[in-house]
Formats: sequence, structure tokens, C-alpha cells
Amino acid sequence: MEQEFAQYPAEALEPVQSTLIIPLVARALGDRLFPNMAISDCHARAAFTGLKVDPQDYLNDRLSVYGVLARTYILRELAQDFFNHHPRGWAVNLGCGLSSYFQWLDRGRNQWLDADLPPVIALRDRLLPGQGQHHRHASVDLRQPRWWQELGLPEGPKAPPVLVMLEGVLMYLQPDQVLSVMHEFSHHAPVGSELIFDSLSCMAVGQASLHPSVSRTQAQFLWGARKISDFTTGLPRLRRLGEYSILDGYDAGWACLCPFFRALWGTPLYAVIHIGLQDAARQSVTGELNYGCETTRRLG
Repeated sequence: MEQEFAQYPAEALEPVQSTLIIPLVARALGDRLFPNMAISDCHARAAFTGLKVDPQDYLNDRLSVYGVLARTYILRELAQDFFNHHPRGWAVNLGCGLSSYFQWLDRGRNQWLDADLPPVIALRDRLLPGQGQHHRHASVDLRQPRWWQELGLPEGPKAPPVLVMLEGVLMYLQPDQVLSVMHEFSHHAPVGSELIFDSLSCMAVGQASLHPSVSRTQAQFLWGARKISDFTTGLPRLRRLGEYSILDGYDAGWACLCPFFRALWGTPLYAVIHIGLQDAARQSVTGELNYGCETTRRLG
């Protein structure tokens, strides 16, 4: 069985699916490049040995390696905070690839679901270990409607809150598909649920060939935010809770470029966006959302 794992060719994946190699290599081997950002992902190291991939070209793209580590750090902290407030809550990682966040986030009472397209889930079955009765994975296609019900996620007034994570996903969907995902979350998620995802500026759309790692996969960037209100427009249950810049800490140049870009264009160049959800009826009465101040964070 282990020999079969070791012979799985990355070329068997479709272009967008093959982008999972980028964070896998970064999490498996990136700690030695950026020890101050080390995440100690033992599952990524184990899964990496099961793919026929030469990591050097991906490691040469140091900015992407740093970006994956910083993004992982941010998402992990946001998820930890969610479970601090909701110890019995649920989380679903949509478009999970070969990521394994539950290794850090298992609280013993919370539930975690990893979901992706069938070929990726089949690959997870081969390369990643099971993580107990509170973890499962399932096949899903976010381009199709009703994925919330298909995954059996909680909904209704007495359901536990759900943390929805989309990492390296939305930029590969068409704009109407991104809007559909937002609508699905807004319509079905229980009160107190949260949505976290990474977002590129619209200026990156159609420019994947300029990205040293993504260009190797032949995938293309199809969506990016034109204005910060894109994340919540037309969805009254949603409120932007925070914006977490990903690349500021790479070096002095990026530390200057990222805030300059944000100030000039009104959207982050590349950031994790944090969305909260409240009861629509309460909003119509109060006219406001009780989530406190929006936050902006920089790593470095």
C-alpha cells in the first residue's frame, strides 16, 4: 500500500486541483526557509512523500512559500478563536486540498469537515491519516447549488455555529460562482457562523501566468475583489469583521507595497477576509451588527 502512495503522479490532477501542490510543499518544507513562521505540519510532510513532485521549483518561489505559511498562521488563529467561543461548533474547509487543520484544532467536542472535488478526496484517502470520530471528509462541487445541504451542515435557529474556510479557492471561480457561494452561506448558516477566505485584488484576474508557482499548474485567476464592499453587498446578514494582510511581513518592500496598494485601490492586494453572520430579523430591528470593530492585521 505504501508503494502505491509513493507512485501517485501529481500530473493526474486537473489544473485547479493541482494548485494543492503549492501549499503542500510550503507546509511540508517551508519551515526551514522561514523558521520564524514555522507551522510544524507533520501531516503535510507525510502527504508530500506520497506525491511524485520535485519541490525545488516551488521552494524557489520564496514569496509564495512565505504567503502559504502566513496564510496558514492567520487561518489557524481565526479558527482557534472561533472554537474558543464555540467549543461544540462545526468547521468545514471547502476546497481543502491536502491541508490538515484539524491536527491543530481538535478540541475533543468540535466537528471538522474537509470537502473537495472527488479526485482530491480520493487523494486524501490515500495520503492523509484519519483524525478520529469528530473529523470526516466528503466530496463537493461548489460550482453547483445546494452544497450546504449535500454536506449535511447544521442549519436552523438552534443549530451550532459553523466556521466556513475557503483557502486558495475563490480566485479560481467565476464571479457569479463566488456570489453563489456567499449567498449559500448567508442563507443557510446558523447565527454566529463565520466565513474566512483569502482574496486577491481584481488586478490579478487573468494574470496567473505571472505567478511563478500557479503558472506551473496552468490554472487561471478568474475572480478578485474590485471594492471592499464586494464581500457583503446584497447580503444583509453578513458583516466584514476583519482584513488580514498576508504578504506584509515578507520584507521591507512588501511592507510598504501592501498598505500603499490598499490605500490607492481600496482593496487589499492579497489578504484573508473574515466575515461574520447574524440573525437577519435582529438586524432589521437594531439596524446594526454587534461584532465590534473591524480589524486589520499584519504579520512580521
